Amino acid sequence: MSQIELDVDGRVFVADLLEDEAPRSVEALREFLPLESELMHVRWSGIATWINIDEIELPEIPRENHTVYPSRGDILLYPGYRNEQEILIPCGPTCFKSPAGELAGNHIASLDASREELREIEEETLQTGAKDIVVRER
Repeated sequence: MSQIELDVDGRVFVADLLEDEAPRSVEALREFLPLESELMHVRWSGIATWINIDEIELPEIPRENHTVYPSRGDILLYPGYRNEQEILIPCGPTCFKSPAGELAGNHIASLDASREELREIEEETLQTGAKDIVVRER
């Protein structure tokens, strides 16, 4: 199984890519890796973090394996159908939203991190702001 690494301020987490469930989304992700960016707290969606990828030119990606209610650790790729492009990383109860309403993102990977680790990252981004993140294929 293919994997990606998420390096958040020196803490490395691994996620299994869902190549069978979201093949075009995973292919699009691979095209722009490695990604150096910022992990920020969400504004609308609940207990989650996100990476803005609006500057990346994505190919047309269909809805595949999409959800509005991801589980903790379900990494979503949102290609910008109604809002800015992003990668969403739920850390607890999440309903993927924007000022445009509910959004359905493509579930592309499952993060191997504990509830406590994810909650800690979410709380840090809420309390102290954005964290440096590098996403790369493993």
